[in-house]
Amino acid sequence: VQLQASGGGLVQAGGSLRLSCAASGRSFGTYAMGWFRQVPGKEREFVAAISRSGGSRRYADSVKGRFIISRDNAKNTVSLQMNSLKPEDTAVYYCAATRRFAVDITSTLSDYDYWGQGTQVTVSS
Repeated sequence: VQLQASGGGLVQAGGSLRLSCAASGRSFGTYAMGWFRQVPGKEREFVAAISRSGGSRRYADSVKGRFIISRDNAKNTVSLQMNSLKPEDTAVYYCAATRRFAVDITSTLSDYDYWGQGTQVTVSS
């Protein structure tokens, strides 16, 4: 599967952005999906994950209650709605996919085999 992330940009603190990730190929519904982010000089960190069917979601504590992950298996897309953005949310955001056996949802970076190119999100104070 190939992943293409979009929707990043510059926003003021308290604002909202919606990231999208389009997947190519077949059987999108067999992939568990996730969003991660990375700041220069730091490790890539987990943001949110969604199960293959979309029935289960998981969030990092730092974004819980502000971000919402969703997917549309008919359109091969996964989205991340980001509300009440803070300057510390500034990062490059990556979408990721995994189809490993028995992995329905995961927050572990090493579980993901496919990565998008990243989209920059900048939150000004």
